[in-house]
Amino acid sequence: MDLQLAQEKDVVLGPDFLTWLWYRSEKQNHVFKTEKGEEFSLHLGQKIVVQGGEGESLEKAVCSGMLSRLQEAKLGLRNGKKVTQARVQLEQDSNAWSVQIEAAGFTWSGFKTPRVDVRAQEGDDPDGIFLEKLYLVERAVHFIDAVYAQFLTLRLSPEWPEEVKSFKQWLYED
Repeated sequence: MDLQLAQEKDVVLGPDFLTWLWYRSEKQNHVFKTEKGEEFSLHLGQKIVVQGGEGESLEKAVCSGMLSRLQEAKLGLRNGKKVTQARVQLEQDSNAWSVQIEAAGFTWSGFKTPRVDVRAQEGDDPDGIFLEKLYLVERAVHFIDAVYAQFLTLRLSPEWPEEVKSFKQWLYED
């Protein structure tokens, strides 16, 4: 990945990433792989914020709902807005994570890991519960990093215009 190229093109990667992530997750039936081939699922939903314009012409739409198809957010994309915040759900095996990601600074909020059994058995390592929770946090970061690396590789490649074409087809499918 060429970060100097990104700076020269004045690329705003956060909104592009979250917008691409929504499209790509639906196109791939929510299945992603790490660089080592580990499969996990990723869904965007429950809350998506799309935003476009600047200054006084800034427009924002917040769409939320457990079973929402997020049609208003998709309409916003059709009108040139980009995803600026999204609730991301990750799953692997029986583990599930949830986090709200804000595009501007890639900040995470409301992060939830799979539940950890806090009942210690006699002879258990006293740090075991903490280490298990830390491992679960690292797994979520690993999954998001893997998807972001895929995005950057594609975004800075000659294949990006073809990806944009495919995105536009997805956008008008409904």
